Amino acid sequence: MREVVFVDGVRTPFGRAGEKGMYAGTRADDLAVKALQGLVERNPEVPLDRIDDVGIAATTQQGDQGLTLGRSVAILAGLPNTVPGFALDRMCAGAMTTASFMGAAIGAGQYDLAVAGGVEHMGRHPIGEGADPNPRFVAEKMVSPDALNMGMTAERLHDRFPQLTKERSDRFGMLSQQKVQAAYDRGDIQPDLVPVAVQSAAGWGLATEDEGRRPETTLEGLATLKTPFRPHGRVTAGTASPLTDGATMSLLAGGDTAKELGLKPKMRLVSFAFAGVEPEVMGLGPVPSTEKALKKAGLSIADIGLFELNEAFAVQVLSLLDHFDIADDDPRVNMWGGAIAVGHPLAATGVRLMIQLARQFEQRPDVRYGVTAMCVGLGQGGTQIWENPHYNGKKGK
Repeated sequence: MREVVFVDGVRTPFGRAGEKGMYAGTRADDLAVKALQGLVERNPEVPLDRIDDVGIAATTQQGDQGLTLGRSVAILAGLPNTVPGFALDRMCAGAMTTASFMGAAIGAGQYDLAVAGGVEHMGRHPIGEGADPNPRFVAEKMVSPDALNMGMTAERLHDRFPQLTKERSDRFGMLSQQKVQAAYDRGDIQPDLVPVAVQSAAGWGLATEDEGRRPETTLEGLATLKTPFRPHGRVTAGTASPLTDGATMSLLAGGDTAKELGLKPKMRLVSFAFAGVEPEVMGLGPVPSTEKALKKAGLSIADIGLFELNEAFAVQVLSLLDHFDIADDDPRVNMWGGAIAVGHPLAATGVRLMIQLARQFEQRPDVRYGVTAMCVGLGQGGTQIWENPHYNGKKGK
């Protein structure tokens, strides 16, 4: 297999979905266009006519998230008309899938350069909007009627694993908020954000930071929150990712192409895997996908020095940590917090995980391998394993 490298990645700041969110007056495709333009501007040495494909994921592919996003966004962003594009849907793992499949095409020698990203405007396109699930799912008892209610799937993880208590989830959610704010205070997150002009009733403004952060979160406050998915449940707004708008974009290349063009890779793709589980407990998905990815790479969980795990729900991350005997507060896990604080614009999130891992690799030459992983609606999981090009073999932090 040819070497596959992650050259660069950027994203828009993430905004709260809904009428009061900063992107309420912004089109979804314009968010993706802005992210792609930001990626191109950061990499002027890339010949745009050498880009073999543009894959952009979205979960709800209609309206301003329709019309084959990869192609339409490429045109709107100013790429040559010779560059093709496509759209893809694997719910939350959309961008992770486009990046993985582009990587596979590069590894097979079919592509040299490819753009992979995702966008989700959940304010305009709530999850499941316009969907018409086949009645056989329920009539033939293939799937529980509430399996598409992500909050209920999280409650079921609490049911299945009593050791995954509400108190553990609350603490994890609080720490996510604190870690994200600490990363902002250090300036770790801002370099990869592409500012977006936004319009509201108050006039024009500029989105430069993630909108939904709540660094003042306390355990006492979390204990008082309602459990919207079940009376006397354990999942709250403080332990779930909020509805979010945003876009992400990444550039992948063959190792030889990167060398030819003078590009400095930020990561090397080692392996990737996707797996299925019962839709009713979709949060378990990253467990088998991570096991598959580790097996393909010839690695064990002990070889992984950094984890970027999507925090769809705190309990979902905790279930993976328990499976691999990793502590809730292990410093290798989500060093800069996660989706509970910054948000989870569904199909866009996979590349956000990659962006953060790449930055952490740069700061941590003592770490050789890292993981990006996430659960996926309808009972799936996705995992990628990456190698740090800055690795020096020395023990560090």
